[in-house]
Amino acid sequence: MVMTRLWNVHVNRRNAIICFGIVGLIVYRCIGIFSMQPGEMSQSRTEGLNANSSQFTLDGVALRILGGSAHYFRIPRAHWKDRLLKMKACGLNTLTTYVPWNLHEPGRGEFDFQNQLDLEAYIRLAEEVGLWVILRPGPYICSEWDLGGLPSWLLRDKDMKLRTTYPGFTGAVNSFFDELIPRVAPLQYMRGGPIIAVQVENEYGSYAKDDRYMAFIKEALLSRGIRELLMTSDNREGLKVGGLDGVLKTINFQKLNPKAIQYMDTVQPQQPKLVMEYWSGWFDLWGDLHHVFPAEDMVAVVREILKQGMSVNLYMFHGGTNFGFMSGALALTSVLRAMVTSYDYDAPLSEAGDYTPKYHGLRELLSHYHSDKLPETPALRWRKAYKAVNMNLHMPLWETLRFAEKPLISATPVNMENLPVNSGNGQSYGYTLYETTVTSGGALNSWNNVRDRALVFVDQVFIGVLDYRTVELAVPDGKGVRKLSFLVENCGRVNYGKVLDEQRKGLVGDVALNNIPLKDFTIYSLDMNPAFINRLGSMIWRSRTNAPSFPGFFQGWLQVTGTPSDTFVKLLGWSKGVVFINGRNLGRYWSIGPQQTLYLPGPWLRSGSNQVIVFEEQEAAAKLQFDANPDLGMAVDV
Repeated sequence: MVMTRLWNVHVNRRNAIICFGIVGLIVYRCIGIFSMQPGEMSQSRTEGLNANSSQFTLDGVALRILGGSAHYFRIPRAHWKDRLLKMKACGLNTLTTYVPWNLHEPGRGEFDFQNQLDLEAYIRLAEEVGLWVILRPGPYICSEWDLGGLPSWLLRDKDMKLRTTYPGFTGAVNSFFDELIPRVAPLQYMRGGPIIAVQVENEYGSYAKDDRYMAFIKEALLSRGIRELLMTSDNREGLKVGGLDGVLKTINFQKLNPKAIQYMDTVQPQQPKLVMEYWSGWFDLWGDLHHVFPAEDMVAVVREILKQGMSVNLYMFHGGTNFGFMSGALALTSVLRAMVTSYDYDAPLSEAGDYTPKYHGLRELLSHYHSDKLPETPALRWRKAYKAVNMNLHMPLWETLRFAEKPLISATPVNMENLPVNSGNGQSYGYTLYETTVTSGGALNSWNNVRDRALVFVDQVFIGVLDYRTVELAVPDGKGVRKLSFLVENCGRVNYGKVLDEQRKGLVGDVALNNIPLKDFTIYSLDMNPAFINRLGSMIWRSRTNAPSFPGFFQGWLQVTGTPSDTFVKLLGWSKGVVFINGRNLGRYWSIGPQQTLYLPGPWLRSGSNQVIVFEEQEAAAKLQFDANPDLGMAVDV
């Protein structure tokens, strides 16, 4: 009896030890990866991210992807680390980022991966902070970005068919990938880096014009050394046609739809489910309201996604800013709607890097999915409302034409992409001025060939606006030969939908006076690039009068004492235009809103005097004001 009891005790102890070991192994496999930093595994990597079972594994250890999108090209480089540390402190373990082809190759064969566009440095910084990386190299990225990230010089080819196997497109993609992929391939997981997956194109199921195209992009990645897990990304409808054999399908949505999840189980049984884009907020359009998605609703959906055992990536975790002329446009009807400059997106981390209720709710939720305590949240950066700047220097637009490239003399209008400027790459962004002469008044009709908005002048006197809604103006009668001018703005190219091939800008065809097409144009490219702004700033300006002429440039000086801080430019009393600080283009403003302020990063200022130049189309205040807080406009729920 005693021996039997001793034997039972021994057996029970042994069984208990085995059970504890099994439980420990399960716990390790389920959450151990969260405490494992990318840099710690460089010597012992045997298998990359695997999707052959119901859960992702990395080197055989279970990994739930808790991702967040934050784009290096929308964040001032000096703030990269701050944003990534805040991502890590929120409980995320993976950074996702797009790669904008149009910034990295602004002219054919002219590549830029330096400074603000140093993608390799950004990926290495993510590794340093302790984040894995899912890379989304396009070539198309959507992202409310001009032409979905495709360079406008592609449109110089009148037969161009974007996102297809049209030779003119695939040749350009091959050239870009020849430059891009060798930079990122060494940063893959199995080569010691933090990249655990790479996305093939983007939401192609919503475009789907060429059934050979996705296979071409997949091979373009594989043939250049991409070896990590490949993924596609689509909404529910796009999943039906956007996938590829041997490539993991992921889904995009904002509100959880059980039928969409069931569909994923049907097309991809016994494989992990990843919500590649869980839309944490939404984008804004000029003339609309500021879209918000309540924090409690966002967190509730993320909670349910995780409860169902799925992985998730928040698009966006931190939106940032569409600096310059890079914001895209929407064209669900025949009328183009342009995106605002801010890409705050109502994301968990605001445009300026502030914590929001979404951030705090998300952090509390994700803390339960980590074995270790989350890092402390980094301190917020100080912002300042600088003293208003007197904009007391002025230069009319007409006097700046001498600083532009040599104008084109053409019998008929030429769209901006096909102008012979920028070393043969055409004009990508900004404004184009078309001038001709008339000898009578009458009905001026655009024949719907204005892309996107034209201010019209007779002898430099404003007579009206032509755009998608207004296609006809009255030209007043007058004596003799008069100059008729069209200042045409590219408000942003469509970034989503099936009209990408139609995104040429400027005057894209004839305009007529009394039904007779106008002829003999002088065409100026006014892309307002840094070289143009610097030439402009170095010239002698005149003092502003009580009635300055428009359009025009206005100049003032912002005085900064000590270390510069982030701030917001407040455009009270200004109508529509662009703001430049020390030669940098902060982006467009427009009084119709919703956005009423522009984000100005402190690192773009310097202690002492800072040059401020504003291009204004029609109405200017005497001062330019600053605020410590943004004004993104009246809000409406998504």
